[in-house]
Amino acid sequence: MAAWLGSHPHIFLPKVKEPRFFNTDDKQAVTTWEAYESLFAAASEHHQAIGEASVWYLSSAVAVTNILKYQPQSRFIVMLRNPVEMAPALHAEMLLSGHENVDDFHTAWDLQEDRRQGRHLPPLTWARRRLLYGEVCSLGAQLQRLHASVPADRILTILLDDMAADPRREYLRTLRFLGVEDDGRASFRVHNRARTLRWPTLTKTLFVISQIKSRLGINLHLGVWDRVSSVNIVESPRQPLSSDTTDMLRQYFAPDVALLSTLLGRDLQHWMMPEPSPSVPAPSARRATSAQRTAHLVPY
Repeated sequence: MAAWLGSHPHIFLPKVKEPRFFNTDDKQAVTTWEAYESLFAAASEHHQAIGEASVWYLSSAVAVTNILKYQPQSRFIVMLRNPVEMAPALHAEMLLSGHENVDDFHTAWDLQEDRRQGRHLPPLTWARRRLLYGEVCSLGAQLQRLHASVPADRILTILLDDMAADPRREYLRTLRFLGVEDDGRASFRVHNRARTLRWPTLTKTLFVISQIKSRLGINLHLGVWDRVSSVNIVESPRQPLSSDTTDMLRQYFAPDVALLSTLLGRDLQHWMMPEPSPSVPAPSARRATSAQRTAHLVPY
């Protein structure tokens, strides 16, 4: 959605995605007001909506408050997906980034409480809260917190299922929410498909080296990480979870999905149902594995 909106002639999103400036309880990609506002230097009067997309704002305890201090009339676009799919997807993203060192999702899930207490963390990681998969993927609680601070007419919630099933419909909903006219977009290319590592051990080794370099204040950038990632990270469907693991996730997330259903006025209990057997064709929305992101908030 961020890519689609960013190419609209009357919407400005900076080329740098995910500045994460307002989630001061996490690591910020952009850390100063000057650097943040410089991202929008190219915005002009013909841009009717200006914003940015940072996926960690929704789960942050402070980001929304910080955004409203900066721009009290901000509007928020929130992208949500089935948490039973989201949690293992997040685990895969953490493996790709080097912040997760446990390859098996169920094992990593079982380590959450220890990691909350600072035990069994990957070496040198700063992303402790991102490894709390149950908390990060409890979208009902996060949306409830957002609604407590922001009027409902300034929040647009979009489900990944709906965007995969009819991307133009959801795109037009977003434009109406922003008060921007349709630009006639008819092509909706998928971004951020599921990915995996060719050589996981190499990524873990390079991650440790990069973190040591950062802590020592060595700023020399040789592009090694980027070059290795370009050949080490490949698009690939994720391996399906065991039935025991998916049952565990459904049981864990059932109360939060019930809350989300209430907030949205929409029955989402099909998220808690077992997947169709291989002999039964899956709905088209389930086949799409486009966005691997947890949620987007776009303030403007």
